[in-house]
Amino acid sequence: MEGDRRQRLLERELYQIEQIRQLDSEELEIEEVEHGHQSSDDEQIDEHALGGASASGGYTFNTSLASMHSYLGEVEDTHNRLAFLDGGVILHVPLFYLEGVVLFPEATLPLRVIQPNFIAAVDRALRQVEAPYTIGVVRVFRDGDTGRIRFATTGTTAEIRQYRRLEDGSINVVTRGQQRFRLKRRWIELEGAPCGEIQIIEEDLPLRTPREAFGKLTPLRNLSAASVSHSKLLIHGNEDHDSDDSFESELSLTERRLHTSAIKSSHYNLFSESTSSDDESPVGEPQLQLHFRNNRNNEDMSAKKYVSERPCRRAKREFHSAPGPRECPRAFWPYWVYRMHDSYCLAQRLSDMWKKIVGTPSMDALVRKPGLLSFHVASKIPVSESTRQELLEIDGISYRLRREIELLENFDQVKCRSCQTLIANRSDMLVMSTDGPLGAYVNPSGYVHEIMTLLKASGLALIGVPTEEYSWFPGYAWTVAYCATCEYQMGWLFTATNKKLKPRSFWGIRSSQVADDMH
Repeated sequence: MEGDRRQRLLERELYQIEQIRQLDSEELEIEEVEHGHQSSDDEQIDEHALGGASASGGYTFNTSLASMHSYLGEVEDTHNRLAFLDGGVILHVPLFYLEGVVLFPEATLPLRVIQPNFIAAVDRALRQVEAPYTIGVVRVFRDGDTGRIRFATTGTTAEIRQYRRLEDGSINVVTRGQQRFRLKRRWIELEGAPCGEIQIIEEDLPLRTPREAFGKLTPLRNLSAASVSHSKLLIHGNEDHDSDDSFESELSLTERRLHTSAIKSSHYNLFSESTSSDDESPVGEPQLQLHFRNNRNNEDMSAKKYVSERPCRRAKREFHSAPGPRECPRAFWPYWVYRMHDSYCLAQRLSDMWKKIVGTPSMDALVRKPGLLSFHVASKIPVSESTRQELLEIDGISYRLRREIELLENFDQVKCRSCQTLIANRSDMLVMSTDGPLGAYVNPSGYVHEIMTLLKASGLALIGVPTEEYSWFPGYAWTVAYCATCEYQMGWLFTATNKKLKPRSFWGIRSSQVADDMH
């Protein structure tokens, strides 16, 4: 029975390889077979894991070992660090087509290059003058309707950081993701190397709430003076723009564009209690509220006196429409609207969620760089490969951050993609690598797998006996695991060979075999 199952799995892989080789009549021999994926796990375990793996477990495994990819043997550093390319630049680079793999900037991708065409691609990258040591990584996937292999149009350049050529001619390579690109066209060179014309994507700048859109509001003791200025503005327009000019001169181009758009839409409508909560109050508002409590009666009387003395009925009516100090922002939208698109606010929110779920140390440095944080989380978030490709294709930083927040909020279960069998819950997630709860690994045959690590799993059956050979996690032996319902390979069970190692066992689940629906 066990022999029959193993044979069926082998036949599926052989059939997959044959289909890939027939892709557009090009012998591409794609590096991943039937949903293969890379595996590399997220942030240090730090004695933390989602729910099921608590600090009380006392884990002893050194999570930095998995991220070193020591199973590749000794590799030489290229000592080459390519400067980032300008957005819009068009390049010709060798391409790696990987099924089940989505590479993000700053993520590590190990490769074991065996096929002659990909060996030629590495050789071309090592000697090319334009963008030396650089390859393009593109995900290929099977069309759900036609079953044909298709190419993603958005990929990531990868810089070869380490490599070693073995006696049999194969090459072990460790690369690092650099910049996103659009694939414009592709071809096969005479020596067999797959190549493509790519255009580097120009990344946008993080959006920030204009610094004075809600800050430095007029103190109530100066309410009369502020009201005079405000009324003049309502009647005669903005005649005093010195302060506005100095404010806008400090803004970046993106911030200025956002602020200008807000002002054009504004009638100086101000906050109401229903649209602003304590935790989302404008900058400087806590001090303003304190001052208001101490001086409310006096200031109210002053305001009433001032209004009664105004000769202009229109000004009086306009003033009454915005009487309170809370109602003096310089922009039309309430603060929470800005927070929906402020990249730094979103980055802080995502960081807090990520630390709570994954148990990682402080990410303050990344919060200050929202673009890098969005790629960092996207490369490690334990979701399906199609969802990860969706994240790669999102251009706006704020939009990517919001999508990642949504995914983390809805991430509850891990299911088999083929039959929807429940495999694990979010609380079963475990961090076994400094790279995170999901990462990339390559097997001896050159197939790259992305796996998410789980402390517990259900609905799986094992094939064969545990083996330590080429283990991605030193000190653990692996056993192939497949879905007990549909018999598709789901991943591996890793069991400790040293009695002192904890956890004693854990699962590595291929993200390519995980369903998109995770709740």
